[in-house]
Amino acid sequence: MKSLLDTYSTRTTENAFQLRCGRHLLDLSFPRVMGILNVTPDSFSDGGQHVALDDALRHAERMLAEGAAIIDVGGESTRPGADPVSPQEELDRVAPVVEILVRELDALVSVDTSCPTVIREASELGAGMINDVRALEREGALLAAVGSGLPVCLMHRQGEPQDMQQAPAYARPVEEEVADYLARRIAECEAAGLRRNRLLIDPGFGFGKRVEHNLRLLKYMETLQSLELPLLVGMSRKSMIGKVLGRPVEERLSGGLALAAMAVERGANILRVHDVAATVDAVNMTWAVLQEGCEPPLNKESDA
Repeated sequence: MKSLLDTYSTRTTENAFQLRCGRHLLDLSFPRVMGILNVTPDSFSDGGQHVALDDALRHAERMLAEGAAIIDVGGESTRPGADPVSPQEELDRVAPVVEILVRELDALVSVDTSCPTVIREASELGAGMINDVRALEREGALLAAVGSGLPVCLMHRQGEPQDMQQAPAYARPVEEEVADYLARRIAECEAAGLRRNRLLIDPGFGFGKRVEHNLRLLKYMETLQSLELPLLVGMSRKSMIGKVLGRPVEERLSGGLALAAMAVERGANILRVHDVAATVDAVNMTWAVLQEGCEPPLNKESDA
């Protein structure tokens, strides 16, 4: 049966926002899905599942077929309580995966890293984006990002993975503090030569936030639109779902889809998820309602 989405081509307008990501051009005039590819032994949901290079390649290939526009490769677990890894260990995990995804799949690869060495090497290997949970605050990361020529996602967090969930607290409404922090980081990046048109922002759900902080942050996420930058959101399988619904990590898809739909309503441009096919359907359905059925997206990536 032919779906409504099959009857339209990708929505394009004169003012459609397009983000240059290396040799790729990412159309953000409608919400896109970013597939998570952790090449770590200890990530909270899929640790150890895609460490072998062939497993990583097959999983990325599957996510692209399901509609992912971006594959986000991470070599350091940032789950609460995670131990840090050395730059060389992270690079050894990430570099072969970035190289094969670019070569074999011509994928738009984002690299989830705070490490200057990994930023530089990933850009040389053909990565198209940097996704940094520490918002380029690690020594040398901002300089490396400027030199990479790639867009960078700056995320809010409170603390480091080892301690961020011990006692998170905010003196003001969490959405205001998140917006203020991101505004400061944006200004510091621009002052260092990282142009605004290369920046994205992420409110950092689960990074130094209790459940009530996460719920309020999503409820009032439209506050972040005042920063006028593309918004990346990652809530897939996170503990906020488990604590509200009483579900273990492998049973959080339904809750995650509800959050994805609400995020799109509140202006999310990119959704970082584990379950690509289901999220693409949820995003496309939400977008079709918001657009009243007018030229909904195909969630396919476009190249220049």
